Amino acid sequence: MQQHLQRLDGVDKVEVSLLEGRVVIVPKQGALLDPLTILKSTYDSGVSVVELGITGVGTLVESGGGLQFRPAAQQSLPVTPGALTEQLKPLGGSGREVSIRGRLFQLPPGSKKPKELPKELPIEILEIR
Repeated sequence: MQQHLQRLDGVDKVEVSLLEGRVVIVPKQGALLDPLTILKSTYDSGVSVVELGITGVGTLVESGGGLQFRPAAQQSLPVTPGALTEQLKPLGGSGREVSIRGRLFQLPPGSKKPKELPKELPIEILEIR
């Protein structure tokens, strides 16, 4: 799996911890990583994903009545309404950078593997730093 993910465009380093059941992907400076491509590549390598998280810095923008997290000008992730949504609304469109920790995918309890991978990965923001 490590080699499979290392070959993706924009990946600088892949750290795998079997003890923790965790994989950390570090992007190259200035590169964009597509979470859907990472999820698909992981499943293609034969490994199941229980949860896909993100830690990043970007801005929040309002879009169609909701929020989008933009880690880069060319990339945005829809924000799933959650416990922190009300705290985040004032930041939408402010241009102020925020550091977040969020969840993009979580395997439903009792599932081994989804029948079909999602077409979009909205971000559930778990923490603002």
